[in-house]
Amino acid sequence: MKSFLKVLIGITGVALTHTSVINYGIPAAIASDAEGCFMVNSSGEVINLASLCGNSTTPVPAITELPQPRVFQAKIKHRQAGTPVIDVTFNGKQKFEMLLDTGATQTTITQEMANALKVVPVGTAVAHIANGEVVQFPLGRVGSIEVGGATVSDSMVLIGAVPLLGQNFLGGYDITIKRDVVEFHPQE
Repeated sequence: MKSFLKVLIGITGVALTHTSVINYGIPAAIASDAEGCFMVNSSGEVINLASLCGNSTTPVPAITELPQPRVFQAKIKHRQAGTPVIDVTFNGKQKFEMLLDTGATQTTITQEMANALKVVPVGTAVAHIANGEVVQFPLGRVGSIEVGGATVSDSMVLIGAVPLLGQNFLGGYDITIKRDVVEFHPQE
């Protein structure tokens, strides 16, 4: 049995131990005191490993609730030159289409958006834009920016020609861009 487990550990890189849970990104506190020989897979299913541990009579504990990592999603409405366009809600009320721009340091709203949101310029900011030019933008503040349930409060925004969701929002998330949806995974 020990040689089998050594081979299994060598192949999978996962050690199986009696009375423990194999943790695949699930907090260590789950079932840490449970008895038995089992693991919890990435789908949250409990798999009985008693035959591997040499103890086929110990019951596998019931794990009723596993915390799932929170993932926020935004539907891609269309693409502009390949860049996803998604709905972004400002101040909990007004929704606008914006380009998801992972290269933009700051979120940029248009003057029309600023008027609708009653954003008052509080200063200016200098930014290097994609063509290498250095441009000065009016700078304002919004109460919140929300996408698919992911929210950033009290955020500065630039006022410019193109609506861009930038790193002042995106920086708190690991982003996955799929065919029809963008996923926002909170960073820990």
